[in-house]
Amino acid sequence: MSTLTRMLTAATAAMALGGTVLATATPAAAAANRNGVCETGEFCYYFNSNNQGSVSDFTGSVTDYATKQPSCYDFKGPGTGKGKCIKNSAASVWNRSAKTVRVYFNTGHTGKFQDFAAGARGNLNPTLKNQNASHLFGPSSSTPRAIMSFSLYAASGRISTGYDGYRNTPGRHEGIDIVRGLGANVRSLVSGQIINVVDGAPGGSGLSTIAIYMPSLNKTVVYLHTAPLRSLHVGQQVKRGQLLGTESWHGVSKKSSAHTHVEMRPGRHLRAAKSVRDWDLQNPNPTPFWNSQGYTVR
Repeated sequence: MSTLTRMLTAATAAMALGGTVLATATPAAAAANRNGVCETGEFCYYFNSNNQGSVSDFTGSVTDYATKQPSCYDFKGPGTGKGKCIKNSAASVWNRSAKTVRVYFNTGHTGKFQDFAAGARGNLNPTLKNQNASHLFGPSSSTPRAIMSFSLYAASGRISTGYDGYRNTPGRHEGIDIVRGLGANVRSLVSGQIINVVDGAPGGSGLSTIAIYMPSLNKTVVYLHTAPLRSLHVGQQVKRGQLLGTESWHGVSKKSSAHTHVEMRPGRHLRAAKSVRDWDLQNPNPTPFWNSQGYTVR
């Protein structure tokens, strides 16, 4: 073999070896999306405690896991639980992402929760074990807001008519109507001083009113249709969460339409703004106010 041939052969071999080294040195591929393997960058649920059983892996937040196949998020890795929907079925986690991940009891990132810092692994606490419904990457460090309709009753309720700024609602609605049911306990959403109590009576002409003034904010929160407690009186200081009365139909034409009207008014007012055949919008959108009080309006 000539000297030139030997040189070319050696160069070719070196290039081939160099190519092999370069290929081996390339960065690891990004975490595969939901392949049942808990990889770097992912948040993973395990079917069993102590990071055992089938794995369900995520690279981002999910608001609702769903409960039926084929639409639910399921456990994909080998082992116990494979193929089951993860909603209300996970027992432990491993957070291999670079962010804190918050696991919630309810869908929509609401209800009780448990945080897992980046790199943490562990069991879900007794409240959330097999009771997990959503998770959030990088949650705010601030205290999550309470649901307004739940807080009014300390039980589940729903908004039947919202504030709409005089756009659509018949009667020009300036408050928020919330419903749980006749006789449900109604609680104060704010702390302040009672400046007006009118008991009223069942039926369309018997409107009841409870007005609570917040002097530091110069705002009044007015409740309509609630049957107030007999002990409630003007001048009384009430605290957030304190019982005010029971849901009724004082000022409502039908018993089946019992609800609680909650209205925020700027300034000090004894009554709600007139909202029937009234073209003068007096109250601003109350959502920023309720948010500032720690509530999500729903």
